[in-house]
Amino acid sequence: MDQQTTKQWVFFRRKHTRLFLVLLSALMLYMGTASLMNFQTRSLLGIGSGFAWMATNFVPNQASLSLLPAILYQLWRTFLIGISAATCAGVVAFLLALMGARNIGCRVTLVRVVIRGFASVLRNVPIVAWAMILLFSFKQNDLSGFLALFVMNLGFLIRAFIETIEDFDGDKVLALKATGATYGQIVVQAVLPEVSVPIVEWLLYMIENNIRDATLVGVADRNRDRIFV
Repeated sequence: MDQQTTKQWVFFRRKHTRLFLVLLSALMLYMGTASLMNFQTRSLLGIGSGFAWMATNFVPNQASLSLLPAILYQLWRTFLIGISAATCAGVVAFLLALMGARNIGCRVTLVRVVIRGFASVLRNVPIVAWAMILLFSFKQNDLSGFLALFVMNLGFLIRAFIETIEDFDGDKVLALKATGATYGQIVVQAVLPEVSVPIVEWLLYMIENNIRDATLVGVADRNRDRIFV
């Protein structure tokens, strides 16, 4: 074999060896964790029976169709709560983001740090934890679900809006300041036209997440007594 062919053979041999070692490591890791967790591999053979059960029990019948109006009504309430929570959180988040942004925000560094830390605390606490805290504070009602979604949205949107505003080109702000424009005029005439599209996109994204997270809030709501028995 010439030198080039030898290099190719060595390269592919090393590649196949690394692939074999990765697969062997994954297999050993699976066997070790399965042994520690007492997981029985033969239970995977029952997946087909599980799908058969789902196909049998998830087919709508007369009894389930009679509940359709109530289900649609609850879905409509969930949709409204998701939209209202994201919208209210968006308004508050935008005001706080204006204060927390480095380019047009508050000149006091401590204020910006507090706003960013506040947003980090809100968004790093899981939605289920907020739901349980608010359920014991405001009992079982729509307000507790709204507040849980609102708090989670607020923390996320503050950070998203701050990053969006800080990516905004500051030349327009400097031009308006040179003409003697006030802070409110700068926000309305320069900032809002530039960041309105990404802000709406973030709001739509949060509404989509709220529809999903509302299910977790509802589950926590229905099972709060069982969790703390």
